[in-house]
Amino acid sequence: MRVSKTVVSIVIALFLALPAFGQQTGMKPVIWHDRGDVSSLDLLAGSGGIQPPAAKFTFVKEDMGGASPKFEVVDAQGVHWKAKLGEEAKPETAATRLLWAAGYFVDESYYLPELRVEKMPAKLSRGNEFVSKDGVARGVRLERTVTGREKIGTWSWSSNPFTGTKELNGLRIMMAMINNWDLKEPNNAIYAVSGEASEYAVSDLGGTFGKTGGVGLGRTKSRLEDYSASKFIDSKDSDEVHLTIKSRPFFLLAVDPYHYNKLASRANVGRDIPLADAKWLGRLLGQLSIEQLRDCFRAAGYSPAEVQGFAKVVQGRISDLNKL
Repeated sequence: MRVSKTVVSIVIALFLALPAFGQQTGMKPVIWHDRGDVSSLDLLAGSGGIQPPAAKFTFVKEDMGGASPKFEVVDAQGVHWKAKLGEEAKPETAATRLLWAAGYFVDESYYLPELRVEKMPAKLSRGNEFVSKDGVARGVRLERTVTGREKIGTWSWSSNPFTGTKELNGLRIMMAMINNWDLKEPNNAIYAVSGEASEYAVSDLGGTFGKTGGVGLGRTKSRLEDYSASKFIDSKDSDEVHLTIKSRPFFLLAVDPYHYNKLASRANVGRDIPLADAKWLGRLLGQLSIEQLRDCFRAAGYSPAEVQGFAKVVQGRISDLNKL
């Protein structure tokens, strides 16, 4: 049976419209929430609060999405969790706490040095180097599945309901502050929350706290020496500041202009930020104490030296915003 061009066009249009699904259903799109007294936030706990690990986790299935090995588990209370293994587990846990403190929506994440999982398969499709034969996974970011919160689409940095607002510009600054180089659209989620609002969030924050760069240019994750050596503010003029997010790929990839330009354009997330919006975010983050900043990295399982080092760099970048 032949499918008409009209039907194909309709299907494509519906697919492209997914990022705006929250608006079409009448739900209010939101990207930022006032946390109130930022200086009183518990960043060791994060958005969901500290809870003792469940006594029992049971394997459900593997999740093959993304670059990091992941699998789903359910605890004794019937709560579903997604476990991520590998080098993204620590930086993502820390990043969620910093963004949450700034007022942005994040996934509820925790870091566990070890996670014992019942009915773990003898061999996973990937990530077996992080799992022992007795079902103990090492270095795990555990993300809770929140009842009443459902992913309904993705959104792009160049096209969304918040373009030109201080709240979106603040999120752009946060991406540069944590050196997030993985700024592709699939990493930006729209969540329907109890059918009332659509929350716009950056849902994958694993490519952070290292060195930014394009494919083939040595970008890193979770490396203090790279993060501390990298540049935050590139330049400023009378009314805008330009932040450093290196994304231009290896020059040989220019043989594929579409993907080359798509990767290179991610640097624009940090460009042309109004000074007023940068100062707004700087004042907000300036309420955080050095101990709160350290708690972001303590919660992520970093060593004491790394906790001190990462927090010092973040504190310096907040200070840079407040000096603009």
